[in-house]
Amino acid sequence: MDRPKLQIIVLFQNLGDEHPYFARNPAPPLSGLLLAALTPPVVEVEVLHEMVRPIDYGCDADFIALSFMDYCAPHAIEVARRFRRLGKKVVAGGRYASTFPEALAGHFDSVVVGEAEGVWPRVVRDLVANRLAPRYDAPFAPALDDIPPPRYDLAEPSFAIAVVTEATRGCPFRCSYCQLNIRPAPFRKRPVADVVRDLTATSALPYHKRKMAMIYDNNFGGDMRHAKDLLRAIAKTDLWGVGLQFTLGCLDDPEFVDLLVDARCTMAFLGLESLNEASLTSVRKHHNLVRKYREQFGMLKDRGILTFAGFMVALDEDTPAYYREAPAKLEAVDPSAILTSIAIPIPGTPLHTEAVAAGRVVDTDLRHYEGDHLVFQPRGVSAADVFDAYQRIPAAFYAWPAVFRRWWRLMRAYWTSGHGRHRLLRTPLLTAILWQLSRFQRVHARRKVAPVLVLERAKWRRLEAGRRPVDRVAEAV
Repeated sequence: MDRPKLQIIVLFQNLGDEHPYFARNPAPPLSGLLLAALTPPVVEVEVLHEMVRPIDYGCDADFIALSFMDYCAPHAIEVARRFRRLGKKVVAGGRYASTFPEALAGHFDSVVVGEAEGVWPRVVRDLVANRLAPRYDAPFAPALDDIPPPRYDLAEPSFAIAVVTEATRGCPFRCSYCQLNIRPAPFRKRPVADVVRDLTATSALPYHKRKMAMIYDNNFGGDMRHAKDLLRAIAKTDLWGVGLQFTLGCLDDPEFVDLLVDARCTMAFLGLESLNEASLTSVRKHHNLVRKYREQFGMLKDRGILTFAGFMVALDEDTPAYYREAPAKLEAVDPSAILTSIAIPIPGTPLHTEAVAAGRVVDTDLRHYEGDHLVFQPRGVSAADVFDAYQRIPAAFYAWPAVFRRWWRLMRAYWTSGHGRHRLLRTPLLTAILWQLSRFQRVHARRKVAPVLVLERAKWRRLEAGRRPVDRVAEAV
């Protein structure tokens, strides 16, 4: 007898099917592939990542599982409505479902609250047995033992990197804008052997896709002893390169930095966020020290590690003068790539609570809480200042001559330092990664950011003229 089919969809669009935007990211998110690995064999399973291909409402799946962030919640409700009209059972999960499950009640056949490992097999069996409950609550902050390897074989071929996993969950810091601080959980670590198993459970992949991996931790260095043990273990694998995310303070430990090289860390995502010390203080990111940025980024550059830095505008304590100086300051600090966003007061975070209490939130449409819209009144700058900075700073940073200069500085530092290792392999790899990141950011600015900013400027002109923005809606969910 044929098994029923479950399709796991990781949502990405926030403007709905009428305005699709396919990001063509180099690697998939972890959530869908991990959920597929947790799925018992009573169903056939497929994973669809909306960032690279559209939803097919005519698919042959019997059951649909939607994983989504807060900004995708209105879109998720519409997707569920369309599938349910076709007679399919739809289950919601992910960060927003775990934080605000009551907001989704009635829109889905069931809502999974919390981390899926403890409840997902039961959800699937109940789906098949037609006894699905309206809500499943997972244990809070469980141990991370015995998590299976993600189903890399279900990642779409368009992803250049298919091997994605995690070594830890949580973060010891309490930045006010971070979703992890809506309901803080203790920092937890997976067994080193389990992480290494995930990185090497790749026999179903083509050879070249077995050699690159991303570890999607919020803070890989949250426990330095665990991080170092894992880096030593990764160094014994035959991976060509690994991408990691950690805080800049980790670089104060010379042994950690040396172990990054041994483990063939190729790219580090770092939450730089701001070059203005006062703005960092305003969001409680006290562990970032602007005076150390240049040294910290240079330390990685010397070792042939490409740095990808998060960078925010519209933080409290930002000023027009700071925005004017930001391109030159970024050039001096010299990250290889930046991911620019407008600060988001995500509902439930301390930043949102503070903004609401001060009467500064002007747009409650969750679709606009993705980092391209300005949804609250900044303190020290105007909306026009924010939009100008959001457009101008990345444009200057990703101009091709500037990209080439950064590539040259990276190569020169790497090849002339005493720390350079694996140069013949890493040079073309670093060049390819930097090129693809830069190309993606340029396309993103043109196809996604520019059209949004046209609407945002018009919205804020109406708002500042005392008229209600026409695209403001009541709480979407």
